[in-house]
Amino acid sequence: MGLMINFIHTAATLITVLVIGRALLSWFPLDRNTPLVRLIHNLSEPLLAPVRNLLPQTGMVDLSALVVVLGVQVLEFVIIRILVSLS
Repeated sequence: MGLMINFIHTAATLITVLVIGRALLSWFPLDRNTPLVRLIHNLSEPLLAPVRNLLPQTGMVDLSALVVVLGVQVLEFVIIRILVSLS
């Protein structure tokens, strides 16, 4: 059970770091064609695009990263609590 909890925690942490990294990269004028920037974009866009489509337009502020990070953290908490209660 501990291995599964560690896996879920690690996956949630990686997703959080990926999404925050994507948000931070959007603040700087970088070459969008570098391999690292493309990798971060390609990995995070499937998470951010559906949320972005659900949220109302807020001008220049994109809140999809915040919603995804909060959602991942809540989901991690709920899943781990369920696993702990089952053990």
